[in-house]
Amino acid sequence: MKRLKYKKGRKVQPNYFEYTGHHRDHPVEMQLYVYNSESYTETTDLNLNQIQINELLSSDDVKWLNIHGLHDIDLIKKVVDILQIENHIAADILNVSKRTRMEELDDVLFFSIKSILPENNEPSVHVEQISFILKGNLLVSFQEKRGDFFTHIRERIKTNSGIVCKKKNDFLLYLMLDAVMENFYITIEKYEELIEQLQIEAKVNENQDVLVRIEKCSEDLNFLKRALVPLKDSLYNLKSIQDDDDFNGIEKSNFTFFARLHQKSLELLEQIDYDMNSLESASSFYFSAQSHRMNEIMKTLTIVSVVFIPLTFIVGVYGMNFENIPELAYKNGYFVTLGVMFVLVLGMIYYFKRKKWF
Repeated sequence: MKRLKYKKGRKVQPNYFEYTGHHRDHPVEMQLYVYNSESYTETTDLNLNQIQINELLSSDDVKWLNIHGLHDIDLIKKVVDILQIENHIAADILNVSKRTRMEELDDVLFFSIKSILPENNEPSVHVEQISFILKGNLLVSFQEKRGDFFTHIRERIKTNSGIVCKKKNDFLLYLMLDAVMENFYITIEKYEELIEQLQIEAKVNENQDVLVRIEKCSEDLNFLKRALVPLKDSLYNLKSIQDDDDFNGIEKSNFTFFARLHQKSLELLEQIDYDMNSLESASSFYFSAQSHRMNEIMKTLTIVSVVFIPLTFIVGVYGMNFENIPELAYKNGYFVTLGVMFVLVLGMIYYFKRKKWF
């Protein structure tokens, strides 16, 4: 089993701009989606010179600026500068090894989250950081590479299905966070299939490789838990700003949706704890089975040893080189001794069976 593709947080100096990810092969792409309940406009292959940020912030339409690729550091810095946001936000967007977090800055809401999906046909996962900036009617999303996490959201906006076009960008943020959290369900479901297989193998397979795979799967689940705990805390903090009069980026009626996300995070953590307990049970069963097998082997060897102890004693007595051993002169002494030894063995086996020792 391969280990998770996850790097520990790098110690990057504050306000030092460095992309810490490894998705550098694809060009940076930007798309702008502008919509309301009656219209929809999509602009692809957007460049920074085409963005009129004042118009975006002043218009009542919902605007979603999506950026694929973070290795163009100057572009990310310019976007943050245009939005008139603190520079450390740009540093946090670029440093993808940092934990999930939420930060409220006056009229700006910053949210970063880990997107986790299982690799195709491999016992490992792909980790990507996605960041969001919510300001006015504008939502900016930063992805490390092009993906299909939000395809269904774009389709809902295009076809004006559901209530997404009737809501502001805070509801769009909820939909995107919900889509990322669904990836956790997919990942956990794949690991549950692996756990079920390991539980079966732990009962029938004596190979120590089973124990190794159990331990690695437990490490993977621990990683998922480490990714979910800060997400749960961030969503709780997001709920807590409901009574904050200084921040109105999220409508009061929409806090219920973010409360659902917090509930989802709790459900995911409970499921991971259950799966980890299942792995611990499989590991305990493996050790118990190994111990039971060893006890059976030792019991068999002990019985064989006990059976041969009196036989060895008899052979030792009559194997001594003394001249005066009366039984050696008997004509049928050899056959009598063999008969006694045979009866002794049968008697001991009968006794052990009666005591249910084997």
